[in-house]
Amino acid sequence: MILAGTGSTPASAADAPYDVLVFSKTAGFRHDAIPAGIQLIRELGAANSFTVTATEDSAQFNATELARYEAVVFLNTTGDVLNAGQQTAFENYIRGGGGYVGVHSAADTEYDWSFYGELVGAYFASHPAIQPATVRTENRAHAATSGLSPAQTRTDEWYNYRTNVRSSARVLSTLDESSYSGGTMGADHPHTWCKTLQGGRSFYTGAGHTQASYAEAGFRSLVLGGIRYAANRTKADCRPETGYTTLYNGATTGWSQAGPGSFSNNDGTLTSAGGLGMLWYSTKEFRSYSLKLDWMVPGDDNSGVLIGFPAGSDPNAAMANGYEVQIDATDAADRTTGSVYGVKSADLAARDGALNPPGEWNTYELLVEGERLQVLLNGVKINDFVNADPQRSLTSGHIGIQNHGTGDDVSFRNIRIKELGGTTTPRVGPVTGVAGKCADVSGSGSADGTKVQLWTCHGGANQQWTVTGSTLRALGKCLTVAGTANGSPVQLSTCTGGGGQNWTAGANGALVSSQSGRCLDANGGSSADGTQLIVWSCHGGTNQRWTLP
Repeated sequence: MILAGTGSTPASAADAPYDVLVFSKTAGFRHDAIPAGIQLIRELGAANSFTVTATEDSAQFNATELARYEAVVFLNTTGDVLNAGQQTAFENYIRGGGGYVGVHSAADTEYDWSFYGELVGAYFASHPAIQPATVRTENRAHAATSGLSPAQTRTDEWYNYRTNVRSSARVLSTLDESSYSGGTMGADHPHTWCKTLQGGRSFYTGAGHTQASYAEAGFRSLVLGGIRYAANRTKADCRPETGYTTLYNGATTGWSQAGPGSFSNNDGTLTSAGGLGMLWYSTKEFRSYSLKLDWMVPGDDNSGVLIGFPAGSDPNAAMANGYEVQIDATDAADRTTGSVYGVKSADLAARDGALNPPGEWNTYELLVEGERLQVLLNGVKINDFVNADPQRSLTSGHIGIQNHGTGDDVSFRNIRIKELGGTTTPRVGPVTGVAGKCADVSGSGSADGTKVQLWTCHGGANQQWTVTGSTLRALGKCLTVAGTANGSPVQLSTCTGGGGQNWTAGANGALVSSQSGRCLDANGGSSADGTQLIVWSCHGGTNQRWTLP
């Protein structure tokens, strides 16, 4: 069975009440575990502030009925269960901010409905016989998986999928195919994941075939966390994540303690004690990077992440010569969670909207490019700071986590980094978007005004983009937006340094035009080859999410 990890987090405050629809209609194989699943969700609701309506009536999928619910659970559905009008109603529900939870054979549902395929993330392909297997928890910050140990052995029916969801979702757990027979996806076999889609939230787990699953404590907490995420009662960074190098995920090799106090290291979790000191990565300085780490405060506690400081054993010198991104939600504006300590407050409204309360895990991304530092909390940008202090520089330095003092018991998990190649080294490669397709210069033309479109990736020169500073270049010219209004087309033009050629990273993988504040967008949400790229008001949808080289 799934076991909770040791040192599990305290319970958080009760959620504001909400409503959940459980849908279990089948047009193919019918799982005998459906009644157990409905009963489980009813029990979770009774204990966790949400009401449950269970149905197999597809007519419930209309605008009026769906508006009653913050989340809809597809519980072991199979086959084609909604007609065209019902599908449209559900699409509008998701686009309007609704939540989706898919359990097990929800991935064996609606194969001919492309929106649903994108929502669930990946379709079922096959499965071997029911047997024990090892599940490895990859993300222990999400509410669904934060209480699970790094590896669990349990018995279920293990799905193989037609595609790997990693490029479009945040993978929360994977299957170790060496631990069972019949896996076909290889070393990277996603099992549970989360994602955002056109304003809504999606959570899926391949677990849940057997009746016994629904009595397991770990599976129950997995489903609860998925429902809470889908209903927007807990926040998570569900952007796709690839290319990161682990600095800490249980082993402290390369780390050194500076100053008084310490960190305990248990169950893949560092927890501060005493201080004022820091645990710093002494092996290497970093230039131009994305640093991600998960953190949790049990109450009104104080800590921070230190960056851009020179080597040394004095934590005070590190703070004086680098910068601290604060963790302490109750301090003054320039010394609270998300602030650059003592220098620049976070956007407090954005911070409050993205922050999980004490007892729940949060994820920071600190994006350092030259002297610019962007702070993202659970995938939402909450600070954008440019260093102008000649005594300090973000262009090179070490990173560390602070142990602030007695009683400030802050925990950290999964510290990882992606180096971006330095401030003067261009990054070259494809810019990928919705459906894994590439930003493409139409016909490989280099004339000013040539259309930039979405196209199946093929590695050609017209899909190779060089990221230099705030510009993206292909075929010797710049990605340019011809206007500032919604719908303004994006094209290739001679590089002039104008505002229409400057792009910055935004929340949820967005690429924002500095000239208008609007996002690079695949027109109409389409993923068809030839779709014109435009700018549009930022909404976080899949057609506005891009992965740069």
